[in-house]
Amino acid sequence: MTLLYPIGKSLYVNITNLCCCKCVFCVRDITDSVGGSDSLWLDHEPTMDELKAELEKFDLDDYEEVVFCGYGEPLMRINEVVEFANYIKTKKNIKIRVNTNGLSDLIHNKKTAQMLKDNIDAVSISLNAPNKVKYNEVTKPKFGEKSYEALLDFATDCKKYIKEVNFSVVDEINEKEIQESKELAESMNIPLRVRHKN
Repeated sequence: MTLLYPIGKSLYVNITNLCCCKCVFCVRDITDSVGGSDSLWLDHEPTMDELKAELEKFDLDDYEEVVFCGYGEPLMRINEVVEFANYIKTKKNIKIRVNTNGLSDLIHNKKTAQMLKDNIDAVSISLNAPNKVKYNEVTKPKFGEKSYEALLDFATDCKKYIKEVNFSVVDEINEKEIQESKELAESMNIPLRVRHKN
């Protein structure tokens, strides 16, 4: 069971396989591993003890950051993300990033960005589209229509609490939609990264 896996100078944390979206470009539908890792499918949701034991196998001095991004939406387990991030920071003051679909407020039915404020240094949010209609088409969130607004609200909240907030889109959408996404991101003063499909 792969809980931690390195890619370059980043150490990734595979904390859950749970997700509330069914993105059309999801890497899980194509391969069971990323960046040369072993399979990222978990046979159970890892406990804090299992994560801590796995961390002992890695030297944090070898990495520039720790990233919560496995084969699920990390913030489905936001309490565990916060707890493990706190633990990592007791080992080393290393940059910690969360890659998220931005739907944490809907998942937990409350405002969640402030829960990340103490030990998460960066958040990358999958914007995925420049508007609600295209977003629902590409991302297929289980929360339906209200998802896109919730994502934008979460991003706005993150800016209050977290040093570095970014959006990303995948080039699954067309050039015009990518440009519109850039304009939306600029209007919110959040940098946008265009990711290449797989």
